[in-house]
Amino acid sequence: MDSIISASPEETERFGRRLGEKVRLQSVFALYGDLGAGKSTLACGIARGIGVREPVTSPTFTLVHEYRSGRLPLIHVDLYRLEGPREAEALHLEELWSEPAVLVIEWPEKMEDLLPPQTERWELLLLSEKERMIRPKGGPISRSGEAIL
Repeated sequence: MDSIISASPEETERFGRRLGEKVRLQSVFALYGDLGAGKSTLACGIARGIGVREPVTSPTFTLVHEYRSGRLPLIHVDLYRLEGPREAEALHLEELWSEPAVLVIEWPEKMEDLLPPQTERWELLLLSEKERMIRPKGGPISRSGEAIL
């Protein structure tokens, strides 16, 4: 999927829904971006695309939320409060990779080396107060939202 420019939280969630509609078990999404870039909104959209019905909130203080009301189980992880990879290892978060679920990880840079090979990496870049670019991590930037090949 190419990069897009989102002008609202609704557009970010809609993009996440499209991602969530296509996932299969053990899909892993790593969401990168500054505070306020829309990672939790994108995670909510992925959950809605899977069919999660209950409210989806960022697990900043609990680290992990599980949702089982969709067509696939979803595990939403927020690593913001972790100091780094050692703390992630101590918590054995890599055990989540073997769960029969879809994983969405916010602040994955806190455990980059532990991410499974199938991880889809998405970054959210703040372009203005309202606009965000959502693109595959490391992908080219295009103001029009078109992929630059």
